[in-house]
Amino acid sequence: MSDYKIIHDTVHGNIKFEGATLRILETPEMQRLNGIKQLGLSYLVFPGANHTRLEHSIGVGHVAGKMGEALNLPEIEVITLRVAGMLHDLGHSPYSHTLEYVLHEKTGWDHMDITTEIIRGNLDIITDEVEGRERLHEILNDAGVDIDMVCRMIKGEVRKDASMHIDGNQAYFGDPKNYMVNIISGSLDADQMDYLLRDAHYTGVAHGMIDIFRILNTLKIKNGELMVDKKGVPALEGMLVARALMYTSVYFHKTNRIGELMLSRAVEELDMDDWLDIYRFNDAELMSVLKEAGGFPHEVAMRLKYRKLFKKAIVMRFDEIENNHEILELLKRLSDLKYRRRVEEEIAQGAGVDSKYVLIDIPGDIAKLSEPRLNKTDVKIVDGQNIRELVAYSPLARALQIRKVQDWAFMLVTKKEYTESVTKSAKRMLPPY
Repeated sequence: MSDYKIIHDTVHGNIKFEGATLRILETPEMQRLNGIKQLGLSYLVFPGANHTRLEHSIGVGHVAGKMGEALNLPEIEVITLRVAGMLHDLGHSPYSHTLEYVLHEKTGWDHMDITTEIIRGNLDIITDEVEGRERLHEILNDAGVDIDMVCRMIKGEVRKDASMHIDGNQAYFGDPKNYMVNIISGSLDADQMDYLLRDAHYTGVAHGMIDIFRILNTLKIKNGELMVDKKGVPALEGMLVARALMYTSVYFHKTNRIGELMLSRAVEELDMDDWLDIYRFNDAELMSVLKEAGGFPHEVAMRLKYRKLFKKAIVMRFDEIENNHEILELLKRLSDLKYRRRVEEEIAQGAGVDSKYVLIDIPGDIAKLSEPRLNKTDVKIVDGQNIRELVAYSPLARALQIRKVQDWAFMLVTKKEYTESVTKSAKRMLPPY
């Protein structure tokens, strides 16, 4: 009998690991995720949100495997799905999405780029000596898992080519294995199903509850893509609504965003020879680096430790500025981090304070980078012999395409004692709203 382990997961119950999945679970790259909070600084708002990226990765691998089994896929494809689900978040920096915008500016890479480079063996983020260490690309090769396919699945690279394929009595163009990508990185994927259930459980916010069993039982593969039978539309709508509400109430909670702004600004102040080194740390190691750096990074580390956060100075809601072309143009320009820092410095000078204590948040840009699927509802529905987009059956799906997950377009924060002077300075500089 082959070696195996059974792990009891809080959300999905008992999950069995054997062969490639067991070997992957025991790699230092996976175990590093045990020191990275799934929801970054959300514990500042929701005290129960201390679950980790490792828990989530285990869950995604499990859900992806269940999706493969529900679709009666070959064993090697189910194994590939489990493996890809487990590995999909390897490249997250400490505190998960918190630092993604800053690190993308510094390195030009997002966490999916880092992940696939680790899987291919081109980037090693483990500097410690680890007894009996195995490399991921070696494990995947031993298991007969296609590394290129795993990387495609993680990056969401659906292929559109000129080759014609036949599915029943229908002809279509594209890769007949695109459903493998859809299951890991699509509008209806294992990643979202796990994080919604898991984050709802640990935060205590009921919005994330979804009917995962109904979704699994109505999955279809047509024309090489993952689709849903018409009977699954209500469950699918429920998942998309849950995603939108969780972003509003949890992921983009204003207090959480203030903590993230502070941490990102503190990390920018670090003297790094290679910004990729950040990916070698877990949460505790990064916090230790900030403390040892002194100055502003040390102050922020202490403020986060004891929840002494900056305060809101100005908040612009979407309904206040939707017809204000001057403000809308400014927001576009503020998407550039260098320009944003320049504006922060000008506001700080006008207020007579250090620019590190004046922070601007443009949450829409963060949402696009951390969750590119956020407004996507492009799931295809199988209705007998017909295939239509979800929006043809669901007014909810159409509404979610245009819904904003956060109610503010611009937020300016600073130290509590600077709030009045920073507000006055910003109002002198910014267009009226």
